[in-house]
Amino acid sequence: MIEKAQKIIELDEVVVKFVGDSGDGMQLTGTLFSDNTASVGNDFATFPDYPSEIRPPHNTISGVSGFQIHFGQKPVHSSGDVADVLVAMNPASLRANLKNLKPGGTLILDADTFIDKAVEKAGYMQNPLEDESLKDYHLIAAPISRLTKESVSELGLDNKVAMKSRNMFALGITYYLFNRDFAPTDQYFERKFGKNPLIVQANKSVLRAGYIYAESVAASATTYTVQPAVLPKGTYRNITGNIATAWGFIAAAERSGLELYLGSYPITPASEILVELEKQRQLNIKAFQAEDEIAGICSAIGASFAGSLALTSTSGPGLSLKSEAIGLALMTELPLVIVDVQRGGPSTGLPTKTEQSDLMQALYGRNGEGQVVVLAASSATNCFYFAYQAAKLAVEHMTPVILLTDGYIANGSEVFRIPSVADLPDIKPRLAKANDPDYAPYRRDEATLARSWAIPGTEGLRHRIGGLEKEDITGSVSHDPDNHQKMSEYRDAKVQRIARYIPQQEVIGEPEGDLLVVGWGGTYGALRNAVQEVQNEGKKVSLCQFNYINPLPENTTEIFSRFKRIVVCELNFGQFVNYLRIRHPEFTYAQYNKLKGLPFKVSELTKKFNQILEEI
Repeated sequence: MIEKAQKIIELDEVVVKFVGDSGDGMQLTGTLFSDNTASVGNDFATFPDYPSEIRPPHNTISGVSGFQIHFGQKPVHSSGDVADVLVAMNPASLRANLKNLKPGGTLILDADTFIDKAVEKAGYMQNPLEDESLKDYHLIAAPISRLTKESVSELGLDNKVAMKSRNMFALGITYYLFNRDFAPTDQYFERKFGKNPLIVQANKSVLRAGYIYAESVAASATTYTVQPAVLPKGTYRNITGNIATAWGFIAAAERSGLELYLGSYPITPASEILVELEKQRQLNIKAFQAEDEIAGICSAIGASFAGSLALTSTSGPGLSLKSEAIGLALMTELPLVIVDVQRGGPSTGLPTKTEQSDLMQALYGRNGEGQVVVLAASSATNCFYFAYQAAKLAVEHMTPVILLTDGYIANGSEVFRIPSVADLPDIKPRLAKANDPDYAPYRRDEATLARSWAIPGTEGLRHRIGGLEKEDITGSVSHDPDNHQKMSEYRDAKVQRIARYIPQQEVIGEPEGDLLVVGWGGTYGALRNAVQEVQNEGKKVSLCQFNYINPLPENTTEIFSRFKRIVVCELNFGQFVNYLRIRHPEFTYAQYNKLKGLPFKVSELTKKFNQILEEI
């Protein structure tokens, strides 16, 4: 690393955002900066944001891709609101994101891209580098494109190949600002491009050229450092929600002693779960890419019947297609986990944007009377734990479980402390024993109402299976009306009894007060930060973030009764608040909703909370 004489200021937390055209490599740049941040020991959360098209129109607002990281020496729960540093690789990305940079923040631009045609295409009337519109920021307008080509000129690369490393020049400038080491990024280059040493050298050279440029022109009279976060001892890594979800299921298979099977069809933003499990075949995992969504879930039901820990993964449109088969798993009372990584809808909607609009579909999207368990992960890292818990509930209670995540936490990443599988809760499948004289297909455990899991081929356990109604205990096909009502009540009560086996709902903050903020799933980070800001003002506000949706925790009524007002915040038009109105009509709920394909901002939440508090 290069010696520097500049003043170094220590910061508690920082938000950096990388933006550019969809071909500018902003996701890779952000990921490399995140990996470097993890190696420093900071806590962090990220937000990748990119267009749906593979190649949207060049130099247009609709084609802007971005990656935001919020890191600090204290616990970080969200990807942050506005950036302290914005790296913009072209005029369109600047125009789309300047509003997300703090006044006085650092703005890094590729000055070579601000030509008349690109400026006009981005919607500017004048070149922002030539008027006064950027005077409120610390501007680093570097000739990134030209200097990138110069830094690799001796390697004999053609212009197109050379320009692919332009993002590394911008990353080098950012490394200078935050006093970062090259080593973790060099190691990535060597792993990724090891078979092509020329590309490894090109990326290393451009990264260092950006760093040297920033130092040589005194791009900042001051540079910054963020001390490592104080975290419990352990092995940590940077992990996305989708990878954490896959790992949670791997751990559940190991703990339960069951083989893991995933039947799935690729769909944004859930495909990475399929890809990750496919990579882990050495762990006796079967990952099947089916021809469509229905085939994926039906194969998983077959695998469950055969005794595997069976999963299927999808997003909102795929969940719609799977609904009939979910009913089949419900009727057969077989364990099955359905992962729904929610995205903007309806129909194809906004495939790469986040939303919480599948809750009602998860709760009620089937014909007939039939409940399933519904869980919701609330961060990239706890996707691991709720995938594990979804598997545990499915096999111990013999029921389908829907696990809801969303695009924000699935694609976003955090620092993850890798747990020991031995420290995770036991998973005890309800396997029937061979030649058990008391075995009957639909005889139920008195406590849980779950039936036993009879694996085909096990001596003495032959039984009927299928979508027609079953006779109580014997499992024979039955059209008796009294039996149908009885079996429907059993299936309903079985799900509700799971409330006895899940944790009590926790409150973040005081157990009583003026305002209870209620959220669910992936809104946790922004809600927690917003509540903490209002608490710091001395106001009596607490947070209740739900992960267990159906059934709700048993102490929900008790918690709600202790607060004067309740506001439910979600990224939809009010699906969870309407569910609460059904389950707990004795309370009055305010609501705050957003449907823009983007996560909540802390600032908009604190404004709403203060408005409600003023009304009390």
